[in-house]
Amino acid sequence: MKSKLLLIVRLIVLVLLYFICFAGVSSALFQLPPQQPTPAEANPVLALLVVSCLNTAILSYVIIRSRWVGWKLIGAIFLIFFGISTFMSQIETAYFVTRLPPGMLPRLFLAGGITAAIFSPLAVLVLGKKRHDGPDKEVSARLDMPLGEWVWKLSLIVVVYLVIYFTFGYFIAWRSSAVRTYYGGSDPGSFLAQMNIVLRDTPWLLPLQVVRAMLWTGLAVLAIRLMKGLWWEIGLVVGLLFAIPNAQLLIPNPFMPAEVRMAHLLETASSNFLFGWLVVLVLFTTIGKAKVT
Repeated sequence: MKSKLLLIVRLIVLVLLYFICFAGVSSALFQLPPQQPTPAEANPVLALLVVSCLNTAILSYVIIRSRWVGWKLIGAIFLIFFGISTFMSQIETAYFVTRLPPGMLPRLFLAGGITAAIFSPLAVLVLGKKRHDGPDKEVSARLDMPLGEWVWKLSLIVVVYLVIYFTFGYFIAWRSSAVRTYYGGSDPGSFLAQMNIVLRDTPWLLPLQVVRAMLWTGLAVLAIRLMKGLWWEIGLVVGLLFAIPNAQLLIPNPFMPAEVRMAHLLETASSNFLFGWLVVLVLFTTIGKAKVT
């Protein structure tokens, strides 16, 4: 009972630290005019509190279930945190959003990097994972497989990602009139027609998403190697790691209307969760069954 209460206190402390860190870094780097939330938008303070709770919860679970400790764990959490919450999403921003003020995009990357650099060691320290309590006898042999197996699995993962990305993008986000208006596009009436337009007008989008699929896989591999647990637990965790950071779309900003943000939130949270779980399934699968170690 005492240990559970201590864990709850630690999690509350981390939520507050995340909130303060995120708000402080954002205030220092972004000079945005004060906003009055409309009825369609969430209160920014409440939205940030929700984001803080969700991100703290999933990162704390990874830390608690980690095989690693100390600086090795801190480095891994930083890469996972920054990679998923900032790097992967801002690649999309750089490609699609052309109306940002000058210098805004580098500051978005910088803000994410600073927040991750501050929060990652604090989280490991608060959760008591700065050193081993005893000798580490557990050595992970996960994902030790021949090059040929890596090739076909990575190829399958890329195909799966492209299918999920474009289908969820069309059937969830692009069916919203607000999203089409925001990006200056139209709905041709079918998925295949839309894909034809995408390949014709934005030929670099497909190779960009191939690269993003491999980057997502690298983040998943890092999470798999550092965590304890069976494959299905790690699959759920990786799915949540990929999905939860999209909750930042709850926070109002002057560059994206609420209806567009909510459409993207539904699209990205659902597609990223499914993709994260499938990545783990593919990586753990041998011919005919999934490994359980």
